[in-house]
Amino acid sequence: MSSDKKQTQLRLAPDVLAAGKGAAAARGLDFNKYVERLISEDTTGARSAGMAAAQRLIDTQSAFLDDLEADLDAQHTPAAQNRDAAA
Repeated sequence: MSSDKKQTQLRLAPDVLAAGKGAAAARGLDFNKYVERLISEDTTGARSAGMAAAQRLIDTQSAFLDDLEADLDAQHTPAAQNRDAAA
């Protein structure tokens, strides 16, 4: 079985490695595929395009997002939790 992929070696601080492996697992990827995807997204412009789209969403929907965050925060206050428990 032949592959056109090349092997490389990284040296990462233990906490960075753990964070990377956790992020990969959360996305259902093995660590190698996760690193490959990060590099690909960064070098092809896909990452910056995604970040620009996210910023446009924040810029155009900030009032809605602020209201949503306030509603979610209100649901998790001790008063709201006590009220729900009493109901």
